[in-house]
Amino acid sequence: MSTPLFSLLLSALVLSNSLLISVDANEVGVCIRNCAQCKKMLGLYFEGQLCAEACVKFKGKMIPDCENIDSISPFLNKLE
Repeated sequence: MSTPLFSLLLSALVLSNSLLISVDANEVGVCIRNCAQCKKMLGLYFEGQLCAEACVKFKGKMIPDCENIDSISPFLNKLE
């Protein structure tokens, strides 16, 4: 493989990886902001820390929607 072609392919690989990382980071950020919004709305009934940890663990693939009970049910608790 010639050196200029190898350099071009390596540069393309690095660029594509950095774009994927920034997309993941953006999704995690949106997820965490939604957790904070749900915490503000639901107060003590919502486990914001648990929600944020799930955002990081699943890389923002599950975005909580404060008005969708299915998306926030894992983070709700009953106050006794």
